[in-house]
Parts: sequence; C-alpha cells; structure tokens
Amino acid sequence: MIFPVILSGGSGSRLWPVSREHYPKQFLNLNSETHSLLQETALRINGLENCCRPILVCNEEHRFLVAEQMQNIGITPSSLLLEPVGRNTAPALALAALSALENDSDPTLLVMPADHVIQDNSSFIKAVNFGLELSENNNLVTFGVEPLFPNTGYGYIHKASELGEGFSISSFVEKPNKLKAQEYLDSGEYLWNSGIFLFRAKCYLNELSEYAPDILKTCKETFEQRQKDLDFVRFKESIFSTCRSDSIDYAVMEHTRNAAVIPMNPGWSDIGAWDALYDLKAKPDSDNGNATHGDVLLRECRNSYVRSESRLVAAIGVDNLIIVETDDAVLVTDRASAQQTKEVVNLLKSHQRSEYLNHKHIYRPWGYYRTMVLADGFQVKEIVVNPGQRLSLQMHHHRAEHWVVVRGTARVTLGELEKFESFLLSEDESTYITLGKIHRLENPGRIPLRLIEVQTGSYLGEDDIVRFDDIYGRTPDSSKEEK
Repeated sequence: MIFPVILSGGSGSRLWPVSREHYPKQFLNLNSETHSLLQETALRINGLENCCRPILVCNEEHRFLVAEQMQNIGITPSSLLLEPVGRNTAPALALAALSALENDSDPTLLVMPADHVIQDNSSFIKAVNFGLELSENNNLVTFGVEPLFPNTGYGYIHKASELGEGFSISSFVEKPNKLKAQEYLDSGEYLWNSGIFLFRAKCYLNELSEYAPDILKTCKETFEQRQKDLDFVRFKESIFSTCRSDSIDYAVMEHTRNAAVIPMNPGWSDIGAWDALYDLKAKPDSDNGNATHGDVLLRECRNSYVRSESRLVAAIGVDNLIIVETDDAVLVTDRASAQQTKEVVNLLKSHQRSEYLNHKHIYRPWGYYRTMVLADGFQVKEIVVNPGQRLSLQMHHHRAEHWVVVRGTARVTLGELEKFESFLLSEDESTYITLGKIHRLENPGRIPLRLIEVQTGSYLGEDDIVRFDDIYGRTPDSSKEEK
C-alpha cells in the first residue's frame, strides 16, 4: 500500500510579504485560484492505484490550518503528525514511517513537500509508477527534474548507470554558480533535485539505522510516547527536541548504496522565490513578458511580476522587477535579487517587527480576526467566525469588550462559573463584556459571522486570556497569540 507523506513544515520566507511564518506559502493559492499549494499536493495523487489517505506532518502552529484545508477538499488524513519543534526531513520521515507501519505491515511512502507545483499530474503519476518498480527492489528513489535552463537556485543530482526506467546516483550537488549550472545543463548528466521521494518504510528505517542511528533512536522514543489529541498525533518536545536536525539528503541519500533517481518533466517548480513564480506565470510572447495578479495597471513595463493583494498597484517604465503588495507591506526587488528576500525577513526578526510573523489577518481554528485600529488604551478588531464554530469560554483580567454584529447571527454566552445566560444577536445589535466576565462567542448560522470588537483597557495583548473550555483542545497554556 502507498502512503503519501506530505511535509508541511516550511516557512516560505523568500515569498514574503505574502508568505508569513504563521501563514506560509503552502497555505496560499499561488498556482490556482481555487486551491492552495497544500491542497494541490494532496489532490495530486488522484489516479494513483493502491494509494491510501495521506499522512501529513506539520508544526503545531499550523495544525488547524492543515486540518481545515484538508476538510475543504474532502480529504481526511490517515494521520496528522505535529512536530513540537522543527528538525528537518530525516526525523520527520522517520515519524511518518513509524506511523505508516502502525497501519500496514509493509507500506511504501511517497514523500512530497506541500509547497511545490506540478502542472502535469499524469506525467508525475507515470514517473511514480516507474519508481515503484525500483522501490520494490529496496531502492530509495528520488525524482529528478530534467533541467530547462541553468538554474542556480536548485540542487542537482548527477546520474550514473541506467537502472530500470531510472538511474543509479553518482552524487548530489549543492546549488551551483551560473557557470557550473550551465556546465551541468550542457552535459545532459544532471537533474534538478525535486525533494520528492519514494521508498518502503522499512527500507528507509534500515538505512537510517546504518547512517544516522542517533536520529532513529530518538524518533522511536518520541513515537512510543505519542499522544492522540482530537485528530492530531502529538509528540513530547522534551524528547523530540534532543533529536539532531538533518535532511534526508544528508542523513541517508548521500550515503546509501541503494539510491536511485527517476527523471521527469511534469512542469515542476518549488516556487522557492518570487522569480520562480514569475517563471511559472509569465508569457514571454505576450504582455511584454509581464505577469500580474490582482488589481494591477502597467504601462511600458517589461519582464516584471507585479502582485496586488489589497489595492491598486500601478507601475510605469520598469523592467525586470518584482513588486508585491499586501495590506501592511510592499516588496520591490530586481528579479535577479529575489532570492535575497529572506534577508529582509531576517532583518524584520532582528528588529522584532511582527510583519515577518503574521498578516493583519490572524487565522484561528474558528475563523480569523484583523486589527483595524490600535492605540493607547483601546483596540478595534474585525472578527469573522465560520459557520458552526465558536471561540473558547474565556475571560480577561485587563480589558473589556464591546461587540457589534455587522453580518450573520451571534450566540453569546455570559456569566460566572456554573451560572450563564445565552442569547442571540443579529445584525446591528451589540453587547458589552465587562472586565472579568466569563464569555463565549459562537456562530450558530450558515453564513460567516462578522462583527466589530472594541477593546478598552490597560493591557490589550492576546495572552490576556484565561480559558475554561475549548472545543479545539487548546489548554490555558496555549492561549498566547490564540484568541
């Protein structure tokens, strides 16, 4: 049985300001108007025979985003594994392999990053089927993309002798400079390293035991002490954090004698930076080589990518630029410098600015909120609660809240412990939550509930929450940054 394993742990910092640490690129509709990159990855396996529901690996911060996006496309993961800390792909895949072995005596893992684009799914499925023949003979298979140009942003795989429909591997090569990348392209012996793998779970664990036994030992201890929480599998940070951080490439693939590669050309991109998205979207023979998204007006511009998220963006007479606008930040860079966007994110972190971490829209399992005004002593938020969802039963020590419903119906619970009243508010109606009052907000309707919240008080931080009950399993200790 094939267990797809989707790795959703990346932060996508080179796609800032659209990608943020708490809402990274795998959750964004970058290639499609209807599906995120994560959703596209999960749907990619349609048509693959003997394939079961996927295993997803993500960090705790993204758990509800992953669950909601899977629910929206009608997919229930066989397991949703939560990493308490990031330790790269080798440990993540060890946990996934152990999880698959709980459900099947000899599972095969198809490992896919959640943030890649593949435009030709049938070509990808064909390559996977070729890979299955090699994996059945205990090979650890990776998929190499036939290079189209001398890309310096990808690692490369040097092919060796033919092996079935693929090749054995001579070596893995780090991202080259422009001259070396051209040499690789001209030789015809190199492939882009896609980061997609296929192997039997037992084979991977055996190789890990030989080349990285410390990782395997810690992952086994971590897995043995796992805990089930709603639809999630949690692991103890005290154990997993001691694991060495390493990729599958360094830990296993560069050492194993059983590595193989299947060449493919399915219109693949890892969308590692804005220049890669430009390459994916631009049409060189029309529109002067420009690519746009959103409300954009161009005049005498060439070979540029311009993206608007919230307002009109106009550009005149520019060439080879990346311009990306969101409601709280604007990025302007030469296409050749797009890979350096990560340096801006690092600078924001060092200055302790929140723009690297969150959008103005802060997503929660029940919906989202957006800060509209923040001043000394008061704050105004827009709150949107999805149908059938509700916030935790909570109270605040330092602030009072005034709610005004602008769309939908709200059910409000107010009172003291074991003594509550519940009532409905419709559009244009409001209520006042005094400081220290226990309360809950719920959407009992069929359309999103939208309201304006005015907070007043001496301290307005999101960690001023005492939580008494929560349908999402969040504890009082998880209240920081989570309404």
